[in-house]
Amino acid sequence: MNAHSQRGRRSESAMKTMNVEYAIIGAGTSGLGAYSRISRQTDSLVMIQDGPYGTTCARVGCMPSKLLITAADHAHHLQTSDFFGVPASGRVEGRKVLERLRRERDDRFVARNLGYVDKIPAHHKLEGRARFIGPGRLMVGEGIEVNAKKFILACGSRPAISEVFEPVMARVLTSDTVFELEDLPRSIAVIGMGVIALELGQALHRLGVATTIYGRSGKINALTHPAMQRQALDVLATELDIHASGQVRSTWEDAEGAWIEYEQSNGERVTKVFDRVLVATGRVSNVDRLGMEHADVESSDTGAIRFDPQTMRCSHHPIFIAGDATDHLPVWHEAYDEGRIAADNALNYPDAAPAARRPPLMVFFTDPQIAIVGQSFQRLQGREIVIGELPFASPRHVVWNKVQGHIQVYLDARSGAILGAELLGYQAEHLAHLLALAITHGMTAEQVLEMPIYHPSAEELLRDVLIDAQKKRRSHAAKEMSLASSA
Repeated sequence: MNAHSQRGRRSESAMKTMNVEYAIIGAGTSGLGAYSRISRQTDSLVMIQDGPYGTTCARVGCMPSKLLITAADHAHHLQTSDFFGVPASGRVEGRKVLERLRRERDDRFVARNLGYVDKIPAHHKLEGRARFIGPGRLMVGEGIEVNAKKFILACGSRPAISEVFEPVMARVLTSDTVFELEDLPRSIAVIGMGVIALELGQALHRLGVATTIYGRSGKINALTHPAMQRQALDVLATELDIHASGQVRSTWEDAEGAWIEYEQSNGERVTKVFDRVLVATGRVSNVDRLGMEHADVESSDTGAIRFDPQTMRCSHHPIFIAGDATDHLPVWHEAYDEGRIAADNALNYPDAAPAARRPPLMVFFTDPQIAIVGQSFQRLQGREIVIGELPFASPRHVVWNKVQGHIQVYLDARSGAILGAELLGYQAEHLAHLLALAITHGMTAEQVLEMPIYHPSAEELLRDVLIDAQKKRRSHAAKEMSLASSA
């Protein structure tokens, strides 16, 4: 027997095969949601994790970003306290800010998640990168083959980084790495105007980092009403250095730092140097690393996996997808829901059980906050609606000295049902949750107005904007009646 044959036989003998009914790829929020469902029904499952345990939310998303924002809010209160007759002074100690952030993140939020994972039986967990090698067959790492009847793709996402930043990669940060900084940089370029870019950009600015934000489209895409988009950009630009519309043309590095050459939409080029560059232009689904071409799964022209959002099934095979891997609704509660929907339909396969999805809810923890709940203005195009709208100037907001912003609430013109809203204002998250509750239960503006509203409170703004919408709805109805009688 020659040496090559001996190596081949040793390799074959080292190969391990697992046969299970369910394989969950990913142990993040959606993967754990799926696991909690399936593990109650069967022991024939495995959850495969590539990289450290701990969800995107806990490690690099929701929680560390809010820890940074909270530190920035305290710094901002010191800077603006003179208005209230309370002169204050202080300094930001970047190392302490980041040390506290990591301590709270690791010892509290990530630790809680790891505690749950530790309780999962060892034979249900497998570590390594998974890829399909055929329908119903996965290779995990280089030594384990997993054969399963049903799959849930909960493999998450990763930051997208354009090739234009390759010359300065030594200075590039993403939401996956920014919280590992030992100290705050002196200056930073933030690329993007989505939720991550705006939240972290404003927080870093308030912590004393010279921050410039570079956008592409000229608008904050979460808001869809043109007036809301303009006002959001105008309000944030009063505090932040924002180049809203254009494109990064080139980058290079020298002893001074990372240089960014940015071409504005008017053709003018702006060149500036920074200590660091935070690229926050979105995330890419990790599905592209799974070898889906071997799984016989249909994809779009762009390579995205097609799936049914009511069942999370993504092919004619028993393959389901959930969480950030879908690039659909990248928020925590949606990821958890999707994991459970995918699990339920995997358990019920081949009988589909379409799930009723919760009303959409998205919050930007900027100052002022941005929130979108229910159907956006754009989604309601072609539908007969009335718009209640007011500035964010309730008595409570005047007391806070936080009167920037606007609220729009969209009602069905005939029934008065609340369909959606777009908000820009201080503590908009709380009004958005009340509206989400109303939309979930199919409430009309009139029904919500039966609720007691304490004075003075931010909720008075919700009452007033619904009253405005009701007035417009009555006016709309009167016009329709007049037109009908004249006809």
